[in-house]
Amino acid sequence: MCRPEHFEVTYAINPWMDTSAPVDRALALAQWDGLRAAYEAHGHRVEVIEPLAGLPDMVFAANGGLVIGDRALSAHFANPERADEGPAYHRWMAAQGFAEVLAAGETNEGEGDFAIAGERILAGTGFRSARGAHEEVAEFFGLPVVSLDLVDPRFYHLDTALMVLDDTIAYYPAAFSGPSARTLARLYPDAIIATDADAAVLGLNGVCDGYHVFLTDQATGLATQLRARGYDPVGIDLSELLKSGGSVKCCTLELHRATVSAAAAG
Repeated sequence: MCRPEHFEVTYAINPWMDTSAPVDRALALAQWDGLRAAYEAHGHRVEVIEPLAGLPDMVFAANGGLVIGDRALSAHFANPERADEGPAYHRWMAAQGFAEVLAAGETNEGEGDFAIAGERILAGTGFRSARGAHEEVAEFFGLPVVSLDLVDPRFYHLDTALMVLDDTIAYYPAAFSGPSARTLARLYPDAIIATDADAAVLGLNGVCDGYHVFLTDQATGLATQLRARGYDPVGIDLSELLKSGGSVKCCTLELHRATVSAAAAG
């Protein structure tokens, strides 16, 4: 995670960002601290990367890259405003002792567009990450990649429209092209389908540890569906960071070490 010490909205690269709307940085910091505390209270260890001045969106650590097993791929951002985040996250990854750390050659916005789902990777394209990045990720990590086309600008990253839940997913079909929505329906017939209202508050931008699901406290309908499936939803207020188009998952780069190593071994 990356504390939002420099968070502000000074440019607009997605429909959520309004440069005329004031940002309360103190509130953003308090809300981020609340998310970190929630993770730690539920048994998770949080590692923090140093925020850099001039990179207000660096708080959205999910976009910094992809870590699977003992390999890490740092991001290559689509927008020049965020370009320097890629090298910053690469330096952090290089200092962690991974067996191999590679800087993406294709435009690739990390876990924003790549979701680890068991022994496959679900990958979004259409607004940020290039389709060529899907091939690069498949080759580097040695896992099959399922390409999915995003069609609604509000859901500019895969992690705004889909959340992995242990052995299934929750998603918003209208965010995807017809063929991609049908692919998801075929792969995950038992998926949770998010309502328009829950998708519109980035309710799908959450993190599941197999039982607890950390998500915005505004997605009440989705929380009810999750509870009915046996999950424990943990509501988090990140309303200030939503002004930049991010929520729980955007703030969280997951280090998929043990899970995917076990899958690869099998």
